Amino acid sequence: MESVENNLVDLSNEIIKLLAPPFEKGKLEPGYIKSYMPGVRENGGQYTHAAAWVICAFAKLGLGEKAVKYFNMINPIEHSKTKDGVKKYKVEPYVIAGDVCGNGDLVGQGGWTWYTGSSSWLYQAGIEWILGLKIKKNELWLEPHISPEWKEYSIRYRYKESVYNIKVKNPNGCVSGVKIFKINGKEVPEKKITLDENKGYFEIEVEM
Repeated sequence: MESVENNLVDLSNEIIKLLAPPFEKGKLEPGYIKSYMPGVRENGGQYTHAAAWVICAFAKLGLGEKAVKYFNMINPIEHSKTKDGVKKYKVEPYVIAGDVCGNGDLVGQGGWTWYTGSSSWLYQAGIEWILGLKIKKNELWLEPHISPEWKEYSIRYRYKESVYNIKVKNPNGCVSGVKIFKINGKEVPEKKITLDENKGYFEIEVEM
């Protein structure tokens, strides 16, 4: 992940490249990606599937601050905060671009928008890996990986006919980990619950 940050994260253009440098005039033949111009799509641009995986990886390492930082960085709305940003990005700021150019005159320009694979991976990075909402085999638990500046956040989760209001508090400026897990005021030592589908209304409090 240090190599990713050193070689693939482009802070000035707010992208995370798939590879660098792009394939161009060398003898290596990596396949169809070499048919793209250098810096376009998989050939040295941001391929957003992989950028989302970078965020998940930092979270999995417990580096919540970096996970949040890079999630915010590649969020399309961040590319459109200024007139110059809009002129560079050139695509919709409210959907995920499957790729963003990483080289030359096109650097920072969005590519294939409304790309469901990239949007679903970035959604998963945000919900499961940053906010930490985990659901598996009818069990719910929290594994947040966040910025230490976040003092609290909330999630409203509907499971069939039941509603779970979840509040995560971070009084000590942590970036990951859960100390206390309560449901309806009662502490749960296992820090996870079995979901109830029968029109229940539950208040979950989590302290990091």
